[in-house]
Amino acid sequence: MADPQWLGRQPESMGWSVNGDFLVYERERQDSHLNTVYAARVSAPQDADDVALNELHRFRFDEKAVSNDGRYTAFRFEDSIYVMMANDELVQLTRGGSSLRHLSFMTDNRLMAQSGNAIIAINLVTGQREELVSWAFSEEPKAVDEPKDYIAREQQSLIDYIAKTRQQRQASADQEEALAKANRSVAPTPFYFDAGDRLVAATVSPKGNQALVVTTKDEPWRDDTDIMPHYIQEDARIKGVPARRRVADAEPVNHTLWLLDLESQTKHELSYTTLPGYNEDVLAGVKAENAKANGETYEVNRLPREITLLQSWYWSEPSIRWHQNGNQVAVMLEAWDNKDRWIATVDFDNHTLVNQHRLHDDAWVNYRFNQFGWLHNEETLFYQSEHTGYAHLYLQTPGEAPRALTSGAYITDSLTLTRDDKWLYFTANKTHPGVYEVYRVNTNSGDIQAMTALNGITDYVLSPDESQLLLTHSKVTQPPELYLKAANASATATRITDTVSDKFDALPWSVPQVVPIKSSHTDQPIYARVYLPDDYQQGEPRRAVVFNHGAGYLQNAHLGWSGYFREFMFHSMLVQQGYVVLDMDYRASAGYGRDWRTAIYRQMGTPEVQDLQDGVDWLVDNANVARDRIGTYGGSYGGFLTFMSLFTEPDLFQAGAALRPVTDWAHYNTGYTSNILNTPDVDPIAYEKSSPIYFAEGLNKPLLINAPMVDDNVFFQDTVRLVQRLIELEKEDFETAIYPVEPHGFVQPSSWLDEYRRIYKLFEENL
Repeated sequence: MADPQWLGRQPESMGWSVNGDFLVYERERQDSHLNTVYAARVSAPQDADDVALNELHRFRFDEKAVSNDGRYTAFRFEDSIYVMMANDELVQLTRGGSSLRHLSFMTDNRLMAQSGNAIIAINLVTGQREELVSWAFSEEPKAVDEPKDYIAREQQSLIDYIAKTRQQRQASADQEEALAKANRSVAPTPFYFDAGDRLVAATVSPKGNQALVVTTKDEPWRDDTDIMPHYIQEDARIKGVPARRRVADAEPVNHTLWLLDLESQTKHELSYTTLPGYNEDVLAGVKAENAKANGETYEVNRLPREITLLQSWYWSEPSIRWHQNGNQVAVMLEAWDNKDRWIATVDFDNHTLVNQHRLHDDAWVNYRFNQFGWLHNEETLFYQSEHTGYAHLYLQTPGEAPRALTSGAYITDSLTLTRDDKWLYFTANKTHPGVYEVYRVNTNSGDIQAMTALNGITDYVLSPDESQLLLTHSKVTQPPELYLKAANASATATRITDTVSDKFDALPWSVPQVVPIKSSHTDQPIYARVYLPDDYQQGEPRRAVVFNHGAGYLQNAHLGWSGYFREFMFHSMLVQQGYVVLDMDYRASAGYGRDWRTAIYRQMGTPEVQDLQDGVDWLVDNANVARDRIGTYGGSYGGFLTFMSLFTEPDLFQAGAALRPVTDWAHYNTGYTSNILNTPDVDPIAYEKSSPIYFAEGLNKPLLINAPMVDDNVFFQDTVRLVQRLIELEKEDFETAIYPVEPHGFVQPSSWLDEYRRIYKLFEENL
């Protein structure tokens, strides 16, 4: 379990070389944390060679852009920008200096990029570099200022010297302004924004005539007291590591969207008042409930909501999409209260936002399924929306109704649009919630073609010429390997890597079944992995362990290789000793649609524990398990669920291990927690209903708490506060193990060993 290299060092970071002639992937070096890059031609995909360092820029890149006509491919590698011509000639455009980011091409084939506080265009034929727009967060300089008080007015009216120098400064400024307007040798003057603001995003139209700039208040992301002590340092001192702010300290964030006319050098704020629901009091019911609990009343208000450009963890580029012809732009916006997402276009003539699609959710809008863009050859949007309950694909011409490309009880993800707009590739779990295959949908007919049928977890990268699919595929007992197939439905996928070690293959792994468990609270079943000994129905009732996966919004009861591979090994070891193991995708888990995800809204730990109760009943009724011989464990969100189970349903499990656990959601981060529980100042009821520290008095079974001390995800303070609470409650059946050098995900093999020895001992002694 400690060091995964012995599994075989699986391929990672699959992709294609810059020109698409080679498929590319990485593998860890033996006994090292460093990776080696491998490349193979499509004609001989199994014959991969490691890439020399002096050639690495041809195979790996940090970002890439292709001109509309396909003549140029620009990409960034480390500190340099390269351009590959149509004949595969490679030109190094820059090396070092001011970095260029956010590469794109203009309608005239100039390369556009952000450089510091400006966006520039480079003519790849002549080498001419032009500044299209720049910005500054300061007062706009003036040649002369208006007098600020009486004595200033007096001075300027009485003293000729002052009047003369003011007139000269104004004349010089007027001359400079006239020169800038008449002569293109002079760069355009910057656009000035409030000195107390900062940049969120800036983009320029491919035509170079308009720009969108997004700003927000320049406020710190943390306070001076937000620190994490790190006790094990080279100098034997304690280091105070900066840590994120807690959701309890969160302040609302609002972005301002500006339309800049680069030809007239004017700027216009794009008001959010055209967005439906921009001022709805969407939390009125929540606020009223909390007010009533305090003996107060709450009156509905219609104040404008804080709205931001959607900031997704799923992609790094800002949520602004220009059509490649430069005539249209779309933005994706979200309410800071997490209840709305809008896709809007811009009316350039009237300087207004035009809503195209509003996605509202009384719980919270999913932060994951938000990919969108334009068809290449038509001014038609494509996007994902979860408004039917599942993440599906839509086309929409601005001003018209959307057209669904997919529908049904499954989710879509990982979109790729072909250059001719004919196909939109995606992954989906159409055939089974735990099976993900690659599909493509015809954007005209809506016909869907299955591109793979490998029966596990499959992902893809389409080759630059769109003729090949490079796949990564795994099964329950097979770590991810690479496959290659032609990009047509009838082609067969060929496996091109075989990295699993003989040692791994030789071990007697337990192969879990994925079973649907009947729910007592929903119509949907609860999918779960169950690990069963061969003779589980024989003899006396068995011991069992229920594993709780982390992240909350994560799927683990699938038919692919799990990110919890150490737990898979531990579960196999338990099965070899006669245990039954259950691993449930409780409500809140990913892969099962909106309602499954939002069942925990304002009540984290309640639906999930109900599902664990159904799991325990299933074990007793179907797997020959003794009800009084079942334990539970999990890390992060799984540690939180271990607490909630032992504290709120103390007879459900006989022992539990909570690893890197959340104990009080008010101390967790804003982005995750405010989705589900709102914020503590608005909805303290939800936090007190959902935080284990409020239910600690219910503990009466053995509890192991394993806590890393340099965890910048779930702070060590979570454990410290709960332990103090348990001491004050005079609880005896708990122990705490601390890990002084470990972050949220353990790194040191000795720590993994120590943690799982303690978990194993807990179950052996109590089950």
